[in-house]
Amino acid sequence: KGSPTIYDAVFPEMVNQLMASAGIEHLLDEPEFTKILGMNAKYAGLMDISGSNLITMRKEVARNIGVSYEKLQSIMEPVERVYAIADHTRCLAYMLGDCIVPSNAQEGYLARLVLRRTLRMMNEIGMDSQLYDLIETQMKTIGIESFEQEPSVIREIISNEIEKYNQTMQRGTRIVQKIAGTYKKQNSAIPLKELMTLYDSHGIPPETVRDIAKEENVEIDLPDNFYSLVADLHSESESEEKADPYAEIRQRINSLPATRRMYYEQTSYMEFDAMVLDSFDNYIILDQTLFYPEGGGQPADIGQLISPDSMVKIVDTMKLGDVILHKIKDGAATIKRGTHVKGILDEDYRKTMMRHHTATHVLLHAAKEVLGAHIHQAGAQKGYDSSRIDLRHFRHITQDELNRIELCANNIIVSNLPVSTEWEDRTKAEQKYGFDLYQGGVPPGKSIRIVKVAGDVQACAGTHCRSTGEIGSLKIIRVEHVQDGIERVEFAAGLSAIRYMQKTEDLLDKSADTLSVQRENLPSSVDRFFTEWKDQKKSIENLQSQLVDLKMKSLTGEKINGVTVAVHEVDATPKELVAIATGFAKDGGIGLVAGGSAGSDSIHVVCASGHKDVNAGEIVKTVCNILGGKGGGKPGLAQGVGSDRTQISNALNAGKELISKFL
Repeated sequence: KGSPTIYDAVFPEMVNQLMASAGIEHLLDEPEFTKILGMNAKYAGLMDISGSNLITMRKEVARNIGVSYEKLQSIMEPVERVYAIADHTRCLAYMLGDCIVPSNAQEGYLARLVLRRTLRMMNEIGMDSQLYDLIETQMKTIGIESFEQEPSVIREIISNEIEKYNQTMQRGTRIVQKIAGTYKKQNSAIPLKELMTLYDSHGIPPETVRDIAKEENVEIDLPDNFYSLVADLHSESESEEKADPYAEIRQRINSLPATRRMYYEQTSYMEFDAMVLDSFDNYIILDQTLFYPEGGGQPADIGQLISPDSMVKIVDTMKLGDVILHKIKDGAATIKRGTHVKGILDEDYRKTMMRHHTATHVLLHAAKEVLGAHIHQAGAQKGYDSSRIDLRHFRHITQDELNRIELCANNIIVSNLPVSTEWEDRTKAEQKYGFDLYQGGVPPGKSIRIVKVAGDVQACAGTHCRSTGEIGSLKIIRVEHVQDGIERVEFAAGLSAIRYMQKTEDLLDKSADTLSVQRENLPSSVDRFFTEWKDQKKSIENLQSQLVDLKMKSLTGEKINGVTVAVHEVDATPKELVAIATGFAKDGGIGLVAGGSAGSDSIHVVCASGHKDVNAGEIVKTVCNILGGKGGGKPGLAQGVGSDRTQISNALNAGKELISKFL
C-alpha cells in the first residue's frame, strides 16, 4: 500500500479516526510529511534502544533525515501517541475480550497498566472519544465472535476502571505534592524508586508526578523505559529457594515404590486393606491407600489404621513425590514394617469434603453464568463446616447476584448431572480446553486428571461426588472483598449447609422471642424499635444539653486580668464536662473542670481555652499529673484522666495558678 508506517498499514481506519478525534492533521497526501514519517520509522527501527536516551536517539534520527530535532519532535510526538493508542486499544480488545480482569496482580496488573496508559495518552492529546468505543471498534475489526467476553461486560469493566483512575488522580495530587515538598527541601529530584512506589502502590503515573512536581519546581528521575521496569518487577518470580522441611524424610523414602492411590479408583469406598512398607517417627507408609493427602485446597483425610495388635488414629495425610505418608497421633512404633492393616476413613468427614469440592466447581460455573465469562477462580479452600472460593471480578458482588448464583447452583444440584473424571495427555487437554484448566493450579506430570462438573472443566486432583445430586444443597454464607479484583464467597454444602441454615433459624427464633413477635414480623419490628431508639436518643441528648445549661448557670467564673476563668469540680459525664468547659471558652474565657459520673472511679479533666496565651494542653497535663494520671491535647481543648480523688482540690488550684501565670 506504500504506507509510511506499520501503524498506517495495520490500523488505517483506527488511526484516521483517532487523528480526527484529537484534532491532529495526518497529512498522508503531502510528500514531505509522509517522507518524514517513513524515514523516522526506518532509522528508528535500526537503532538499539536498550540503555539509550530517547531524546539523543531522536536527534540522531533527525540528523539522518535532514530535518531539525524540533521539527521532527513537533510532527512525531502527537502522531506517536495516536499510534500508541491504536496499538494499546487493540491489545486491550484481546485482553478484555479474553476475560482478563484489571487488578493489582498477575495478568490483571498488566491490563490495568495498559488501560491507564491509554487513558493518560488520550487526555494528553485532548481526544474526545470514549475508550470503550475505541476498543469496541477494534473488536469489530478483529471479529466480535472471536472473543469470549460479552461487550456489555467489557463496557462495565472499562467504566469501573475509569472511575478508579479518576479517584486515583484526585487522591494522587495530594500525595505527590507532599512528596515533592520533601524533596524540594532536600534540593534533589524525586528518584526512580519513589516513582515506582507511587505507581505501584498508588497507581499514579510518572507523567502525572512530573506535572505536579514541576509546579513545585522539583525535577524527577524518569527513565524512558519506566513502564518496562514496572512490568518486569511484576513478572519476576521468587528467586530464593526455601529450605525443604521434609528433606530428611524424602531421603528416607526415596527407594520406596509409589503408593497406589485407591481414592481415585474406588471413590465410594471407606475401608481398605494394605501392608506397611515403612514406619518411623509418627509416620506410616502403606503400599496402597484410600486416604487423600492434602492438596488443591482440600484438607487431608482422617481416620484409623487397625492392625492385629493395635489401632492408631490418622490425623493427617501428605504426599511427597509419589509416596503418601500417614501421620498418626500416638507414634508409629506400635505398627511395624510388613504388618497388614485395615484402613478406615472418617466417612462423614470424607463425604463432606467430596460435597464441598464438587460444590466448588458448581459454584464457579454458576458465578460465570450470572456474572460473565471473565469469572475465574483465584483460590479455594475446602473445610468441614464451610468452604470458600475466591473469584476474579471487577466490582463487589451484589446481594441480588448472590441470590441468583445460589439459585443457579442449586438448580444444577437438583438436576443430578453426572460428574466425570478422566486422565488425559496434558498437551491434548490444553488444546481441547485451554489454560482455564489450571484455575486451581498447575499439576505436575505429562498426564493430568480432568474433572467435568456441569459446564466447569478443570485439571483437579481432589475427591468428588459421582453426580451433582450427591451434593444435596448449597448455601452461600457471605461474600467479602479481600483485595482489588478478588471477591471471596463462603458457602456450605450438603449437611453442612443444613446445619448452617438451622443455626440461622435458631438465631431468628431467639431474636423473635426477645422482641415477642413472629419471625416473619422481625424486619418491621426491628425497624420500629430502631426508629424509637433513635427518637429516644435525640430526646436524651436534648435533656443532657438542657442539664449542661443548668449546670453552667450554677457555675461562676472570676476575672483574672480581665479574662473570665471558671475552675470547678462538677459531677458530670466526660461529654458534659467538654460542653461545660467549651461553654466558658466561647467568648475568650477559660474553662477548667474535673469530675466523674456516678459509679466511675476515674476523674476526667477538661480544659478549654478561648485565649491565645493560655495553652489548654499544658493546663491538663499539670492537673492530671497531680491526680496520678496523664493528659494533654491542643492549645484550645485538652482532656485527661486521673485516679486520686483526694487531690482534686489541689490539682484544680494548681491549674488555676498556671492559668494566672499565662495571663
